[in-house]
Amino acid sequence: MSLAPPEAAPARILLVEDSETQALQLRLLLEASGFSVTRCATAEAALDALNEGLPDLVVADYHLPGINGDELTRQIRLSLRTRATPVLMLTEAQGRDLERQGLQSGADAYVPKSADRDLLVLRIRALLRERGQSGPQEAGQGGAFRRARLLVVDASATYRAYLAGLFGQEGHAVMAADGPDQALAALDAPGAAFDCVTVDLLSPAYDAIALCRRIAALRGGPGGSAGFYLVGIGSAAASGKDMLVQAFAAGVDDVVPKGAEGEVLAIRVRTLVRRKLLEEDNRRVADELRQHERAVERAQAEAAAAEAKAALAGALEQANRDLADANRQLKDAQAKLVQAAKMASLGELVAGIAHEINNPLAFILAHQGTVERLIGEVAAGTGDLPEPARRALAKAQDRIGSMRLGLARIQDLVVNLRKFSRLDEGELRSVNVPEAIETVLALVQHKLGSRITVERRLAGEPEICCTPALLNQVVMNVIGNAADAIPGDGRITVETLSEGDNDVIRISDTGPGVPEDLRERIFEPFFTTKPVGSGTGLGLAIAYSVVQAHSGTISVETAPGGGACFVISIPRRAA
Repeated sequence: MSLAPPEAAPARILLVEDSETQALQLRLLLEASGFSVTRCATAEAALDALNEGLPDLVVADYHLPGINGDELTRQIRLSLRTRATPVLMLTEAQGRDLERQGLQSGADAYVPKSADRDLLVLRIRALLRERGQSGPQEAGQGGAFRRARLLVVDASATYRAYLAGLFGQEGHAVMAADGPDQALAALDAPGAAFDCVTVDLLSPAYDAIALCRRIAALRGGPGGSAGFYLVGIGSAAASGKDMLVQAFAAGVDDVVPKGAEGEVLAIRVRTLVRRKLLEEDNRRVADELRQHERAVERAQAEAAAAEAKAALAGALEQANRDLADANRQLKDAQAKLVQAAKMASLGELVAGIAHEINNPLAFILAHQGTVERLIGEVAAGTGDLPEPARRALAKAQDRIGSMRLGLARIQDLVVNLRKFSRLDEGELRSVNVPEAIETVLALVQHKLGSRITVERRLAGEPEICCTPALLNQVVMNVIGNAADAIPGDGRITVETLSEGDNDVIRISDTGPGVPEDLRERIFEPFFTTKPVGSGTGLGLAIAYSVVQAHSGTISVETAPGGGACFVISIPRRAA
């Protein structure tokens, strides 16, 4: 009889034996049978060896110094990494209680050291064959608890009932078959998923070895019963050695004497079922770990994508900020260009007006004086004229006086325009403050009319060093806005004063004032509270830029009368 293993790669066996003699004998036996053997003298050393690498099977002596084989098996079963590793227990003692204790501790097989060596090798190969089985996990089960399913094949109805009751008390779901036909039909049935099959090896009603071979062949097939264990119920006597060899060769995983106590048979089946459920649990845990790893990889990929999106969003936000800054600078530049174009156009217009209007105006004024003088002489030398003629002459004299006043106002207006929009606008010069304020008030008189009175409190320096735009443009924009804000009759107060090294101009009104939420926005370009078409919103923005050019400040606060009060403060410079 050849005991050489069919596998090309030798199975690895961890032998735990404290006796040098026994260890040498077992090593020689196992290596002669084609196995690779590693030996440890103590259970502690075996646990350390398991941390280095997993063997295919552990053969351990029950009686060991320190931790015995029983406790070693429990330690192996406690670890998720090693709990599915088969363990074969060896002992010199015999007895069912000792065997029961060894199996209950978690061992997969219990073999006395005095047992036939060939049967020991057969048992090891059976355990390794069980180790190599990896049937599919039942669909829909996952990690949920389920009862083990057993198929009992026995021609005796009495023994079938006995086995069904015995295994049912263990909590298993049992199906019985009286022969090969029913057994094979049950195994081929759709959805069949048995964990263990028991076959009566001594039944005269059928060829038990042939049936075991056919049942074992189904474990590797596409059917739903793949992965179950096959237990033969026969004889353990020495005379039955040939039958045991045939049974193990046919694919049987374990053989239990038919005359053994029911508890031993139940423990043997329980051990195999426990192995099956542990392997399923291991596969489930491994699948969950793989799914978790894939989920972690997906999460890491999503996190990397989110970081990339965040970085892109940050870059986009920075680009938006840069664009907003550029847009604001563009608006400021546009406002300054508008103002510069406005002042340049106004300067050219004033120059044209001075050239085109002053000469005709002087001509009209000269002739107006002549006409007024002649009409006066006529009126003085015509005392005998009729009453209608005298009234006409008097009316003509009145009209000539009104013409003189109108022409003088035109002449003053042209002079004020030239003072307001001169071409040296950007140069620092000594500016007469009262004169500049009066010029501005004359230009905005059309807004003030008779409904708004202007109060002047000019207690500051009469002359300051600045550009004419500071008083011309800034003061005019603030006063013009104040006149537009006052709904009916009101008052505007213009006050100048000196505060330390600063020259201050305060312009307050009796209008509705500026709300708190708008005070930070009124100096933005194109911001206006006026209706559409009533302004460009550039007045206060230009005023703010002009004051900034003088290193000064402009702010708004609540006036004593409840309106708005604009405070313009610039550092004093030497003329």
